[in-house]
Amino acid sequence: MGKPGAGINVRLEIMEGGGWIEAADGEPHERVQDSPGGWVEVAAGTTDSDGRCRDLAPEVPAGLYRLTFDTGAYLVRCGRASIYPEISITFNCDGEGQYHLPLLLSDHSYTTYRGS
Repeated sequence: MGKPGAGINVRLEIMEGGGWIEAADGEPHERVQDSPGGWVEVAAGTTDSDGRCRDLAPEVPAGLYRLTFDTGAYLVRCGRASIYPEISITFNCDGEGQYHLPLLLSDHSYTTYRGS
């Protein structure tokens, strides 16, 4: 049976810059990135005894975000090994409400979903 992952370092980043255009030379039209953007850190924290980063970033604007979990260090502390030294979840945020994005982790697999 699983238990909450306490003490996992978590970083929240937003994609800034870059741009997309509609390519007119293909059928059907496709979106292509015309200039790259970059990830900028918004907040960082550590999961509590319930495996949550409460108040990581209570108010953020709409945008493309990435949560990165330092799973390798956590599993080493637990005396376990993994092929995933870190796990990133990239998601769109509408800038409204709260986002609960659980990460279910085992030594060699993980899954995530949007919780309530």
